[in-house]
Amino acid sequence: MKTLNLGNLSVEWLGHDCFKVKNKRIIYFDPFELKGKLEQADLILITHEHFDHCSTGDLKKIIKKETIVIAADICRKTDIPILEGGVKKIVYIKPKSTFTIDEIKIETVPAYNTNKFRSPGVPFHPKGENRVGYILNLDGKRIYHAGDTDLIPEMGSLKDIDLALLPVSGTYVMTSEEAVEAVKTIKPKFALPMHYGEVVGSREDAEKFKRMAESFTQVAILE
Repeated sequence: MKTLNLGNLSVEWLGHDCFKVKNKRIIYFDPFELKGKLEQADLILITHEHFDHCSTGDLKKIIKKETIVIAADICRKTDIPILEGGVKKIVYIKPKSTFTIDEIKIETVPAYNTNKFRSPGVPFHPKGENRVGYILNLDGKRIYHAGDTDLIPEMGSLKDIDLALLPVSGTYVMTSEEAVEAVKTIKPKFALPMHYGEVVGSREDAEKFKRMAESFTQVAILE
């Protein structure tokens, strides 16, 4: 199964945390290691500044003059500003924002670590650095891309999620088991695992998540 059909939308996993959502628009989350024939983006959503999420080389493969790029504010520290002039605009955002771009309502959700540390007491993704997940409201559907996060209290306030895109690899993000707890909290109609197979994690993590989460929601692995 390569593509999930969600009403009028098609959702395709392109590896790691990258998804393409398509209706009359082409929308990408976190383009990274893009290969093959690619459709040019109308909208690109970037969760944070790390190289496997904010990749200028991959962005250049899919941008056009009309592309709008939405990026976590911390992405200003990368070389992403060099794209200005090559796209319609770049909008930098912080968590807990709601705004409309090209008639698409977008909400931002905090994304951070609670128990994954690079050194004692120093998380890989500190809450104070304002990385984000996104809720994309499109064609009557609500798609939540969690970004790089652990199971966090803010997930308890998410409502009416049709599709949750959840990291499962552990190390920098939720483990498979923690992602199942996220499913129990969020109660999405459908869930897809991500953040495995490239930098860290394996198909086994995705399979474990699927086995455990299927009691609570519909799950697919888009490979």
